[in-house]
Amino acid sequence: MISNAMKTKMQAGQPVVGVFVSIESPTTVELLAHAGVDFVMVDGEHNPITAGDAVNMYRAAEALGVPALTRIGENTQQVIAKYMDAGSLGVMMPMINSGDDAARLVSYVKYPPVGRRGLAAVRANEYGMTGAMGEYVSTANEATAVVAQIETLEGIDHADAIINTPGVDVVFLGPTDLSVALGIPGQGKHPKVLDVITELTAKIVAAGKVSGTIARAPEDYGFWRDRGVSFFLTGANALLGAATTAYVQGTRAIEEGR
Repeated sequence: MISNAMKTKMQAGQPVVGVFVSIESPTTVELLAHAGVDFVMVDGEHNPITAGDAVNMYRAAEALGVPALTRIGENTQQVIAKYMDAGSLGVMMPMINSGDDAARLVSYVKYPPVGRRGLAAVRANEYGMTGAMGEYVSTANEATAVVAQIETLEGIDHADAIINTPGVDVVFLGPTDLSVALGIPGQGKHPKVLDVITELTAKIVAAGKVSGTIARAPEDYGFWRDRGVSFFLTGANALLGAATTAYVQGTRAIEEGR
């Protein structure tokens, strides 16, 4: 039956660390799971990963007991339903700009009476073959996670409504898009960006919700943990690129010294 160890850990007040997976690769998911991540985030926003691509990534994660969520770039019921029915354990939605946006997201992820997700015999509930459908509805509503991203000036202005939307588990503050919104594109560590994330995190934590952001290095993790953030993401592409660059540069340095 469906379960979500990441959400359980968050509910216990513990931090969680995940990785965006930006290529259609179950093998990448397996490698990350073996590396010890708390969850993977299949990134269907900035990459052409369809629900059909994602399903085998979900299988890879499930085989190793690691929750797989999905960032989806369209806050509509039919698009979200395809990923959820394929086996995603939650949705991260960018460009949440109002309480209404956040409420719609919750309604598409959750079954009635919480939301309006449609029920069918699908992969997420083992095609209705291993248990009562009614039991699955209540279990899925408890296990699935909703992550709302604030990354625009409009979102900042309506942060209180977004944060206090029932059913939102995590409010994620993306430094890259916030830097664009604040007129300093690409400067994710600019004081203006840091101040916004810090101020909103205080509101998120005070509301009993979880604050999330990007931590590309352990130093970033430490900085934001000290400020109340407990949901962290980095990117598989960035990790691969950094490790490969360090390796290549190291070999060339040896050659230069020979």
